Amino acid sequence: MASFFNLLMIIIFSFKNFASTKAQGPNYLFIYCVLQNFTANSTYQTNLRTLYSSLSSKAKNSIEFYNTTIRHAHSDDTAYGMFMCRGDTPSAQCGECVQNATLTLLSNGCKSSIEGLVWYDQCMVRYSNTYFFSKLSMEPFKEYVSPTKQIYQGTFNRTLFETLNKTAEEAAKAPTGKKKFATEEADLPEFQKLYCLAQCTPDLSPEDCRSCLNVSINGNVPRCCGGREGGRVMYPNCMIRFELYTFYGSPSSPAPAPTGVLLTPPTEDKRSRSRTIILIVVPIVVVILFTCFCYLLRRRARKSLKTILRENFGHESTTLEGLQFDLNVLKVATNNFSLENLIGKGGFGEVYKGILLDGRFIAVKRLNTSSRQGSDEFKNEILLIAKLQHRNLVTLIGFCLDEQEKILIYEYMPNRSLDYHLFGDQQHKLSWVERFKIIKGTASGLLYLHEYSRFKVIHRDLKSSNILLDEDMNPKISDFGMARIVDINQEKGETNRIVGTYGYMSPEYIMFGQFSEKSDIFSFRVIILELIYGEKNARFHESHEESLLSYVWRQWQDGTPFNTLDPNLKESYHVVEVMKCIQIGLLCVQENINDRPSMVTVVSYLNNLSLELPSPHEPAFFTLGRFMDPKITNESSSSQSAKSLFSVNEMSISKFHPR
Repeated sequence: MASFFNLLMIIIFSFKNFASTKAQGPNYLFIYCVLQNFTANSTYQTNLRTLYSSLSSKAKNSIEFYNTTIRHAHSDDTAYGMFMCRGDTPSAQCGECVQNATLTLLSNGCKSSIEGLVWYDQCMVRYSNTYFFSKLSMEPFKEYVSPTKQIYQGTFNRTLFETLNKTAEEAAKAPTGKKKFATEEADLPEFQKLYCLAQCTPDLSPEDCRSCLNVSINGNVPRCCGGREGGRVMYPNCMIRFELYTFYGSPSSPAPAPTGVLLTPPTEDKRSRSRTIILIVVPIVVVILFTCFCYLLRRRARKSLKTILRENFGHESTTLEGLQFDLNVLKVATNNFSLENLIGKGGFGEVYKGILLDGRFIAVKRLNTSSRQGSDEFKNEILLIAKLQHRNLVTLIGFCLDEQEKILIYEYMPNRSLDYHLFGDQQHKLSWVERFKIIKGTASGLLYLHEYSRFKVIHRDLKSSNILLDEDMNPKISDFGMARIVDINQEKGETNRIVGTYGYMSPEYIMFGQFSEKSDIFSFRVIILELIYGEKNARFHESHEESLLSYVWRQWQDGTPFNTLDPNLKESYHVVEVMKCIQIGLLCVQENINDRPSMVTVVSYLNNLSLELPSPHEPAFFTLGRFMDPKITNESSSSQSAKSLFSVNEMSISKFHPR
């Protein structure tokens, strides 16, 4: 109820200003303060107050941009400050805005912070104890979107993106030190006009200005404001805004009066003027109050996106806000999750092809709303893959948590999965050059996970259907829902919940729940042999009365490993490379995990074929004569047959198309 009362007071105050003949004051947007505080009554605090005074006085002198340094004897006490007014703001309003902004920094949350930033509609003020002039800063940022629920597609989105980029080009072309401000208009079939604005701080180079605006347009707008009637994005060095009404004016004249305001002639008496204002304002207030009341009732029944994010990810939520997509943006991108855009389906849910406003193709992985299955894996994948960056790992673009929806957004892989190319009915058959490239790329991705990422990652579900291929047939490891992070010096971990896919799991993991980087290496070997022999390990025993592993071992022992290669390789394979890969594959499935090479060693073998490799021993599962059908205790699918194509917890996609 308190929030409703506050909203009512804001509305009354707004209409009081609306009815006044005086110009409106500065419109506050947001404030950012770092957590580190300075000492009370310190020299730095004194310098800050001097800085605020200097900025305010300069803004009153018809100056639109100004930066300065206030220091005393010690460099550690130096205060750096800057203000910038929006390019169309009259000098009087610029001075008033900067004065309000400095008072906000002095009296609100930043009163003891060593660094702060405040944005008003007409100006920005920033200060710090470190030098930031002429440097591009991409944190913090703020997004605002029009409250309208209308989502526009097609022509509107194309025109919006083109006009914003045209505005950014115009603003960025000014040389360093000059005003970087531009506005553009565009005609729309459905609406009257589209109005766009872009601005950078003059101390930026044209290249940095365009870079900042490019991130705002191509990174933020598709996520926050796609298809909306209006929106804005603000960074410390740049800002953009678009609306379907004129929100800016020329720098030398005030902005035009809002549509719907009745301008009273100067000769009209005060009573007539008051009656006119009442007739306009009262109905509007009634409608707004009713709308706000309905909104608040709905809001009480629905948690905010930030609350949902915080409940799911705790302290990590602040680092993930930049990856969160609005559900409406994804509906626009996938044509409301239409069947025409469906490219895959599995235990997790469906995967759809989509296209963002900036032209990027994406794969949208949507968790089944009717099932709780996969929630843990969903959160695990976001927290993990968001921190991993490698050319052989699929890129997580973002995610969506909205009401009951749980959605992951990845880069789109046009050449589908390795599983599709090896065992599907496609026309294109992989050459040996492509297969060897896939082996080396997958090895490189695993090496990064095991050795060179910020923490050691065990994938635990490495298989051919989780190796996706980009437009150049480069492999990218995907599906990190089952992955586990271990200490960089930790040799192995244990679990009572066995997850993975039959045919790819190592014996120590299936029988004892022990997983390590050697578990992933075992799975990697299976992928190598599937690439060479063109047979799925989990199905090989159905026609050969033994597992693929034991079959390859027998062929190796008999000196005939080339007898049953994939028929598509008969005319094109490289003998030395194939022989080395078979030998590496056999080394990776040794029953004793200490006999299996590390990924560092595997990559060195693949990159230097002249190295002499050790002789492999009998592989795991060989003595069983055929593929194991282990009795696995698993809370999510203990009844699964070993012949199943799904992962043990049904989390991986089983039907593959481009994504």
